[in-house]
Amino acid sequence: MSSKIIVIDDDRDYLELLGKKLAELGYTDVLLEERSQCAAERFQNGGDFDLALIDMTMPEMGGMELLELVQNTCPSTECIMITAINEARVAVECLRKGAYDYLVKPIAKDALSLSIHRTMERKRMRDILDWEKRDRLPEITQKPAFAPIITRSKAVLRVLMEAELHAASNVPVLITGESGTGKELLARAIHCASPRAKYPFTPVNMASLTPNLFEAEFFGHTKGAFTGAHNNRIGYLEHTDKGTLFLDEIGDLPLELQGKLMRVLQNGEFIKLGTSQQQRVDLRFIAATNENLERMIARRAFRKDLYYRIRGGWLHLPPLRDRKEDIPLLVNQFLTKYYDTSKNRPWAEESALALLQAYDYPGNIRELKSIIQSAVNLSQGQPLSAAHLPEHLRVTPPKTCACPPNSDRGADLMPLAQVEKEHIIKVFQKLSGNKSQTARTLGIGLNTLRRKLETYGLN
Repeated sequence: MSSKIIVIDDDRDYLELLGKKLAELGYTDVLLEERSQCAAERFQNGGDFDLALIDMTMPEMGGMELLELVQNTCPSTECIMITAINEARVAVECLRKGAYDYLVKPIAKDALSLSIHRTMERKRMRDILDWEKRDRLPEITQKPAFAPIITRSKAVLRVLMEAELHAASNVPVLITGESGTGKELLARAIHCASPRAKYPFTPVNMASLTPNLFEAEFFGHTKGAFTGAHNNRIGYLEHTDKGTLFLDEIGDLPLELQGKLMRVLQNGEFIKLGTSQQQRVDLRFIAATNENLERMIARRAFRKDLYYRIRGGWLHLPPLRDRKEDIPLLVNQFLTKYYDTSKNRPWAEESALALLQAYDYPGNIRELKSIIQSAVNLSQGQPLSAAHLPEHLRVTPPKTCACPPNSDRGADLMPLAQVEKEHIIKVFQKLSGNKSQTARTLGIGLNTLRRKLETYGLN
């Protein structure tokens, strides 16, 4: 694991024992320091550690004094105090002075693991809060994992920083955002940046699961478990063991299935159809939705206990209209992808770029990708121009009115949201209320349409 740890204890034998236990737990960047004064000098000289394990009783400088020094010189370092004497008064004093935990020798490996895990969770949360106050964000350390996400948006970069912090833990993560904003791409990045990266990443579209399919697909079944079951089948849970299960569109999961999912999330246990034997899996859960789950809870369409179970960490991806600085980067990426670069250098004319930059993309990045793919096909290897873009992008925006302030010509102008509402309702009514056809005609996701119709009172 990437956490940088220093252990300070004047008992050399116990120091090496702790070092061995940390290595067995997967912590490789560990410094063992026998002298508390040397440790103090490291911190005073800018030593950067995520965690310090500090023995309470040491010559030269006691553990409590060293704890105070660490808190004053390196407040971002979390501390766990270690002692041979279990005294509540001392434990309370350590916690009051900033230590996160207090462990009594001899320390079992499981207890050490749990304490460090909880301490590092707190550090991650504190780091997120600290970064919210900074103008400049630190760089992502696991760049290959997040390389597929193209952005220069400060809001998205903050999301990526939080995602990298969450990746190091097993906490469930809920990703929200409109359809087409890249929620699955972010979920894959979290998986690739996590200790589970070498195990499976399994995306499951929860909207496609029916009550009849859910148990067979999730839990698997044995031969003869039900009519038509001719072979044993490994379900999503067993297939993804030790990896990450991505629950996409979790807001569309029928209410009667949410309870069955809840039991798996609680303890990782399930029973395969056709058997009575319980099985256990070790999974990381990441869920995503473009629905407002809190609003669904109020309507009793989503279980509150499931919501709090999946929302261990919460990441929200902004829509493309709120991160327009990313549009040129994305256009360039898609041009490079769809042009035959062996024959032509992919580029777009200024007029085309201006239209692409001005559009609001109700379908977000997915819609932009589709627009560029279609335009490249029409361009036949020539530079992409405004003529290759869809008609609704080429409509000339209204010019600024040069009329006097009291002129009534501005009475015909409407806010963009009102124009969008009237257009959606018009298409919806023209297609006899068929939501699927309406969504395809408008070029937006079905769930986005449902949410908009709900706000218009038509759902």
